[in-house]
Amino acid sequence: MFTGIVEGVGKVESLVEEKESWCLTLSLPFEENDGLEAGASLAVNGCCLTFRKQGGQTGEFDLLEETLNRTNLGDLKTGDLVNLERSVPANGRMGGHFVTGHIDGVGEVKIFEERGKNLYFRVSLPEKYSCYLVDKGCVSVDGCSLTVCEVEQDSFAIWLIPHTLGKTNLQQKTVGDMINLEFDILAKYVEKFSLPILGN
Repeated sequence: MFTGIVEGVGKVESLVEEKESWCLTLSLPFEENDGLEAGASLAVNGCCLTFRKQGGQTGEFDLLEETLNRTNLGDLKTGDLVNLERSVPANGRMGGHFVTGHIDGVGEVKIFEERGKNLYFRVSLPEKYSCYLVDKGCVSVDGCSLTVCEVEQDSFAIWLIPHTLGKTNLQQKTVGDMINLEFDILAKYVEKFSLPILGN
């Protein structure tokens, strides 16, 4: 489980197709052996990945076709920056919202521009997911817990503060880029529990 509060930014060293998976190698900003042993979880652009190997300041991860099909990780190139968050400890602070690291799909950056002193960010989304978004609700965007505004059937907007830009890879995004989206797990459960009632 994660919170969407990005801890640091890593750099892609390589993404190589192997016999049984694609191997993603990242340089990491964390201290060596800081809870990142083989088998540990790390959210990479919001996608929960498992360390297959950790050595010094690098980590290796297996990516399967399902991951490549549902996320933007398959588009990564050497030198790209990725948002990183370690799983939250049981006694940790829930600074953002409940983020599982299971990406629902990708959205396209439609608008990214300054408006006065603020940065306005609008992202497209598959219409079937719009029911999970409400004004002032939460969404995970490339692993960042962000506040939603201006929800439409096929897109939503967020306002980005300088702190978010300075601590994440969002500062490098441009119009047309694809970003990982995970919608609020609580909204999904509410929908599931409400369906029998709505059907009567």
